[in-house]
This record gives sequence, C-alpha cells and structure tokens, in this order.
Amino acid sequence: MENHTIYYDTITRLTTAISQCKDPEEVALITAESVKTAFRVKGCSIFLVDRETRELGLVASYGLSDEYLKKGPIHFMQTIKEAKDAVPIAIYDVMDDPRIEYPEEAKKEGISSLLGVPIISHDKIIGALRVYAEKPWEFSLTDITLIQAVASICGMAMDMCRLYKGYKTSIEILKNMRGKDTYGSTTRTP
Repeated sequence: MENHTIYYDTITRLTTAISQCKDPEEVALITAESVKTAFRVKGCSIFLVDRETRELGLVASYGLSDEYLKKGPIHFMQTIKEAKDAVPIAIYDVMDDPRIEYPEEAKKEGISSLLGVPIISHDKIIGALRVYAEKPWEFSLTDITLIQAVASICGMAMDMCRLYKGYKTSIEILKNMRGKDTYGSTTRTP
C-alpha cells in the first residue's frame, strides 16, 4: 500500500474536535471518522471492553457496513489480543491468519488487512481501535505508532467525558438536595 503521510494538522484537527466533545460516543465517532479519512482506508472501529461479558462492545464505526458490524460478538479473550495484551496487532492477510475470528465476513466486506491497537487510559486497557484496509497493507512502525497515539488520545478523551458527565450529575443532585431557595442572593449587613 502507498506510504501514508499524516501531517501535524491532522492530529491538531482531531484533538481539537475531540476536546470539544462532552460525550464519549461522540469522541469515538470523530476518532473513527478521522482515522478512516486520514489513512484513506476501508474503515475504522472503536470498541470498549465489557468486563462482565468479556466482549468488546462496538462504540463507533465509520466506513463499514451494518452487516459486517453485526457479524457476531468479539471476545476480549479472543486470539487477536490487542485489548488483552496491550500490544498492537497488524494482520497483513485476514484470510490467511488464524487469529481472525470472522475471516469469511471480512472477505465479504472487502477487508484485506487489519491493524488493532489497545485503547489505554490510566494504565488500564479500556478497549481497542481497529483499522481495516481494502488492499493488503504492511503497516509501518510509523503507522502503528500514530494509530497508538490516536487511540491514547481517544481513551483519555472518553474518560474525561465520563468524568464530566459524572461531575455534572453530582452537582445537579447536590443542588436538588440543598433546595433551590438557597441559591438566591443573600445580602448581609454588619
């Protein structure tokens, strides 16, 4: 595949857009769309780990069909272990790699190569970012490093959005507990 050059303005636009989000799903969608567009690939998906079911749940995807996205559960302990072992996984040929859970569905979707990187936040693996290429692609170290950086930014931003929502909810609860009349202006004279 052709050598992709990602300029600093691409990262700047991505981080600027993400920094203005207040919803984790919006962060994931902007990230998926930006990666697909910047790398000119078939698609990109963002998954988060569901600790109870041990599956990767799809949060956002861009460029892939609904049929492919609904192919079946993606297990956290599966053989593609980017979300378990915290290492990037680059697969040159999805039809010839035993780590692929759904090779026939990938072929039908027109996917030849796959790159999966973990999404890590606060030293915990919270999910995975996957890049799907139509043509066979030997992912370079630069490609992998850049996608890892984007995944880290995405994870950090999603955590910040969750914290923001939590703080906002807590403040509303506290306001309701104190009563609305206590927030009026009180003038005191000595």
